[in-house]
Amino acid sequence: QVQLVESGGGLVQPGGSLRLSCTTSPIDFNYYNMAWYRQEPGNERELVAYFTSGGQLTYRSSMKDRVTASRDNAANTMYLQIDNLKREDTAVYLCNARYFREGSTVYWGQGTQVTVSA
Repeated sequence: QVQLVESGGGLVQPGGSLRLSCTTSPIDFNYYNMAWYRQEPGNERELVAYFTSGGQLTYRSSMKDRVTASRDNAANTMYLQIDNLKREDTAVYLCNARYFREGSTVYWGQGTQVTVSA
């Protein structure tokens, strides 16, 4: 079982930046697909950034000029930097990890709240 813990959320003014962290139990990132999602109350989760086990990275098209995702396996941590935050970025941000083999369990963290407000 993989455990994930998100941190780094908070209240930030429009135009500000945040760096979110997703710390996992010790796993080899080379064997795990990993992703950042966000969810507003009453809405479905939206994919923000996705790493394949091989390290290929894709972003949500509407955010790709403002987000940077990275992974540090030595630190067991995946990061999400969001710049020029907008009110519509307000959401719970969650990370997940899934072993690369088809049918593997998806593990989720509990999420970290990001609130963008003046």
